[in-house]
Amino acid sequence: MPTEHYDDPFEERLGAALRQTGDTFDTDRPALIAAGRARGRKLRLRRRAAVAGGAASIALVGVAGALVLPGSGTGKVTDAAEQQSVGSGRTPFAPATSTAPQAVSAEHMIATLKQLLPAGKVSGAEGSGGTMPSVRLVYDDGEGSGAVSVALNRVEPGSRTAQEATTCPDKVYVPHDSCTTSRLSDGSMLMLFQGYEYPDRRVDTKLWRAELVTPEGEQVTVTEWNAEAEKDAPLTRPEPPLSLAELKVIVTASQWLPLVPAAPDGWKEPGASGKPAAPQATFTGSAVNTLVTLLPEDAKVVSKGGEGDFGYVVVDDGKGQSLVQINVQPDMRDVADELYGDAETLPDGTLVTTRQGPGEKGGAGVVMWTADTMRTNGFRVVISAFNSGAQHSPATREAPALTIEQLREIALDPQWAAQLK
Repeated sequence: MPTEHYDDPFEERLGAALRQTGDTFDTDRPALIAAGRARGRKLRLRRRAAVAGGAASIALVGVAGALVLPGSGTGKVTDAAEQQSVGSGRTPFAPATSTAPQAVSAEHMIATLKQLLPAGKVSGAEGSGGTMPSVRLVYDDGEGSGAVSVALNRVEPGSRTAQEATTCPDKVYVPHDSCTTSRLSDGSMLMLFQGYEYPDRRVDTKLWRAELVTPEGEQVTVTEWNAEAEKDAPLTRPEPPLSLAELKVIVTASQWLPLVPAAPDGWKEPGASGKPAAPQATFTGSAVNTLVTLLPEDAKVVSKGGEGDFGYVVVDDGKGQSLVQINVQPDMRDVADELYGDAETLPDGTLVTTRQGPGEKGGAGVVMWTADTMRTNGFRVVISAFNSGAQHSPATREAPALTIEQLREIALDPQWAAQLK
């Protein structure tokens, strides 16, 4: 595999968790394409920000320095008035409805957030309307200012995108202080998250977020920081200005739902067509449980997680903790040339490539070793190991607990193919 294609093959599966930290992806590199959608659905991602399209996520609230407000027919509006009082004399809005207007103005987004905030002062408000409505401002409750943003989106009800939006991230990948998910009386799912802008904690900027997804697919995201900007801004207070209770009040306010973009006519999940889908192979087992059975005897499992075709374990062989990740994908033949251009071909036609390089999540001294395999039917098994218990934490040992040879042996084990139906 060419060196410029070296990426973490688990990026797509971990995308949801990473988006919950406020980070965005710059492009869809080959490994992102390779990871695809799990369970055999392969999506060729285009070069675009992580906020593009109907399945956009909360990533749009995490661009460095200030919220990126996607372009729209209504344009972008900036409220330059400094220290404007808010929180009194709230203007009534229309009742909630699942049918959105043709266009939402940036001014309406700004006004809505201002009137939902507790009493205080705002400055630097910016908004965007159109198909990706959003607003960002700096709010001061009298004890220090902090950035607050709101983003509206629509997701397919019941889809993986909808489920991931309100699923708390695993602390192995996204360190956080608290996260809860609950179902409201109307069936909406609500997640309240208290974490950090940077997973590796290189700067102690706190990121708190409330995420709401209704049964109809309306998605409302409210995010706040204890600084006047998401990144590269000095801390202004110990914690963000809004409490979790206040975040909940704002994210569940009925005023947002009429502003959520309507689903386009005939809108379907990416990759869907009007014709019945051809049956696809699926992985019927548990990647993490299978991985545990294939580990060397001296690799004692400290913790594990994941489900279906993705899983991880943290092992310790007496020399320190080591994260090991596994991902299986039923049919990836359409990207085989991109993934295995210079791979070894075994007698049975299986393609095998291995890589050793630095980690990519900020942990000091972290290295990542990977064995990537594909059978002739396109069934891909990828396993990576790290010399730390988490990618964002500093290295705890010189090398991963599993050697390249052991990773290769695990990825080629016949147990994986036996669970493909």
